Amino acid sequence: MALAGTDPIEELYARGVTDGLPVVPPTRERVARAVEATGRAAAELIAEVPPNYGRATVEKIAINAVMAGCRPDYLPVVIAAVEAVCDDAFDLHGVSATTNAPAPLIVVNGPIRHRLDINCGAGLFGPGWRANATIGRALRLVCVNVGGARPGVVSMSTFAHPGRYTYCIGEREEASPWDSLAVEHGFAAGDDTVALLAADAPITVYDQRSRTAPDLCATLAATLAVIEHHKMTHWGDTLLVLSPEHAAIVAGDGWGKADVRRFLFERLHRPVHELVPGVNGGDGLPEHVLRKFADPAHDATPIPKFRKPEHLKIVVAGGSAGRFSAVVPGWTFSKGSNLVLRRIR
Repeated sequence: MALAGTDPIEELYARGVTDGLPVVPPTRERVARAVEATGRAAAELIAEVPPNYGRATVEKIAINAVMAGCRPDYLPVVIAAVEAVCDDAFDLHGVSATTNAPAPLIVVNGPIRHRLDINCGAGLFGPGWRANATIGRALRLVCVNVGGARPGVVSMSTFAHPGRYTYCIGEREEASPWDSLAVEHGFAAGDDTVALLAADAPITVYDQRSRTAPDLCATLAATLAVIEHHKMTHWGDTLLVLSPEHAAIVAGDGWGKADVRRFLFERLHRPVHELVPGVNGGDGLPEHVLRKFADPAHDATPIPKFRKPEHLKIVVAGGSAGRFSAVVPGWTFSKGSNLVLRRIR
């Protein structure tokens, strides 16, 4: 709380609890309203947040959500996101400490998208929607203020990216010819869910001429091929965001998500001789893999870009006009981070 005679916003800067932008002072009244909206006890422990394993109680999450500018009815989404990001499969410790650039991306599914006015359409990754901006920001503040992932101290990303301010989208389920991301992962169509991906910044894919699924997917494959490094192999969870127009082209050929995955997985193979370290790019197959081949410089054995087709996650979102899509690379170094879903209570 603010000290007498001080500017509360400047005091919060002095305490080091902002993300560099001004935050809303978390008065007792604001925090109490946020806690009440959850229907849960203030002291209830939701998770221990890596890397410092700070205790994220409902009240502490509410404090950070208030500072982020959340309305009280956003709190159930933020709490579900905290639960998901602290799952061991997400590996928040690695995500927080890596010199790479990932940030937790929240994908919201279910009717709650409409109740909270979460943007699923035009300008999906950009500004203009309070719910997207503040829900993503609240999760980031929890990671820093409760988990200890302070930039330049624990979080040592070489570049990071703007998603570390806020990174939250909704899937445009109504424009999709297929099951939603949540339904694919076992939830009912009416369930409200969040999916968390440790994600780099989105890469826009431009294709205004393709009119068939194979042609369009060939364009998508070319972008997927250069994720992290053009010779990187055995990549994990990555999100493919198809605009409604691109999704309609693919579905118009009778293709489902499984067909898209299969096409991309099979196309994204390169022979061993193109993956030798130091040749046409510094990186390549690690030494323990190269030792499996008698003559790597001339071996034509195909090596996949992705570990399995299932690592390509597909959603439909974005504006109705414009034949664009986006590739959102995941983070898969070491054991890697996996997509984690949680139901919103």
